Amino acid sequence: MALFRIDRESSLPAAEAWRRLTAWERHASVVPLTRVSVRTPPPSGEGTVFVARTGVGPVGFDDVMEVVTWRPPGGAGGGLCRLEKRGAFVTGWAEIEVTPRAGSSGSTVAWREDLRVRGLPGVFDGVLGAAARWMFGRAVDGLLSSPPPHSFA
Repeated sequence: MALFRIDRESSLPAAEAWRRLTAWERHASVVPLTRVSVRTPPPSGEGTVFVARTGVGPVGFDDVMEVVTWRPPGGAGGGLCRLEKRGAFVTGWAEIEVTPRAGSSGSTVAWREDLRVRGLPGVFDGVLGAAARWMFGRAVDGLLSSPPPHSFA
């Protein structure tokens, strides 16, 4: 199990940061060798299921996720999205929290994740956590830095 947290300050308002982070298909543009497909019709919300397929050709794995909590930011309040990972290979959960930053038009993002890989011995948890922190940190930075072509929310 690799439990990690990524925190970012953004100049984006909370609603825009949320929109960028929860445009699931866009995650493929910032995670190498990954395609994302949403299995449920829009808009996103509780019950949305999507799959991140990572690999090259026939060699790869599916990270199947379901949105189990969907509370977009509104007014002065923050937003929270919780994903349950339901794949045969990758399990665990992830939470994306976006809150308005006091005294600013910007926001604060917290990405928390419990990443588990079936069959991977616990001795590799540290390496898995470090790699995941680096990869997801780059993904969050990429998602926040460029706007989606249109909203999927």
